[in-house]
Amino acid sequence: MQQLSPTERALIEGIDPAPMLAQVQQWCAINTDTRNLSGLAETAELLASAFAALPGEVRLETPDPVESVATDGTVMPLPHGRHLVLSVRPSAPRRYLLTGHMDTVFPADSPFQSTTWLDGETLNGPGVADMKGGIAVILAALIAFERSPVAPAIGYDVMINADEETGSLSSAPLIARLAEGKAAALTYEPSALPDGTLAGARGGSGNFSAVVTGRSAHAGRNPKDGRNALVAAADIALRLKGLETAGLAINPARIDGGSANNVVPDHAILRFNIRPRGEADAERFSRAIHGLLRDIEVEHEVAIHLHGGITRPPKPLTPQAEALFGLVRDCGEALGQPIRWQTSGGVCDGNNIAALGVPVVDTMGVRGGSIHSADEFLIVPSLAERAALSALVLHRLSGGE
Repeated sequence: MQQLSPTERALIEGIDPAPMLAQVQQWCAINTDTRNLSGLAETAELLASAFAALPGEVRLETPDPVESVATDGTVMPLPHGRHLVLSVRPSAPRRYLLTGHMDTVFPADSPFQSTTWLDGETLNGPGVADMKGGIAVILAALIAFERSPVAPAIGYDVMINADEETGSLSSAPLIARLAEGKAAALTYEPSALPDGTLAGARGGSGNFSAVVTGRSAHAGRNPKDGRNALVAAADIALRLKGLETAGLAINPARIDGGSANNVVPDHAILRFNIRPRGEADAERFSRAIHGLLRDIEVEHEVAIHLHGGITRPPKPLTPQAEALFGLVRDCGEALGQPIRWQTSGGVCDGNNIAALGVPVVDTMGVRGGSIHSADEFLIVPSLAERAALSALVLHRLSGGE
């Protein structure tokens, strides 16, 4: 830590890990599955109270409308929880965006609902790493940054959304508004590896539902009069796999539909996910999918309606992003935290932010692992480590030593 100035030492020495751990344990005791609106509402109020420790205005934003396709093909509104936003010094000439999410992937009826100590430094629990630990890091880092002499000239927005785990469909417009004009962004997903490695470039992601309408008929008396929607959906799945390349992975995930064994099914829905590595791969898919579906419609004499789209654009490492990663690495070295980064196949809100031209490092959260499983864990000392890293990054990014 010889590279730290007295001011920088003062910033990080004031970070207290005890309240951070207490916050994580309190927040993880509440189920916040994306569909658990009551749990999300309770957590949003707790977060609003916690972030009131910072200067600025805390508010809960109404989610944008989102539609979903039911198993019968009906398009229905899908309710979401409110998103927390803190705005500090909105008129400052230089401003940043810090983002996290309060939702998890564990349903309200999941048996995985509480935290357990695995050893003296490792806490297991729902969302401990992804990413209630990250939210605690944001708060502690900003409280520390407010002690910096450069902080009064800097503004920032914090957004904690309620739907990141399902693609941020109801918060994407909010992210876009908040990212506008920002000099840089930090997102608090857990590190890509337990050693603190960051996620660098990311591919994109898109979720789709192909609703197939055929014609029913008796499977024994007049099957030729029917148009089998289930077979057409299966054909779409097979042909989608034929579109795969080294830069494009496609996962047909589920077919809903069908009928009694003696009825030619007139309805089916194929749900699938795509992972384009780069923008060219995404564009190639967008051009190919419509021709593929037209061919299926003609050959099977069915109608197909495609819902969905690419909601996480690919995130390349631009020169501006590489410079921000370099700053994070240098701050890590000053703190005795070796920092490196690698390409990741996962996606997050960092994809959306980068697509707007704002440089972002999106794995500034805690060290941990086994996320999205009952083995999820948080390496507890990383709470204070990562808060110190962010506080120093913000200080130096703002013109501090």
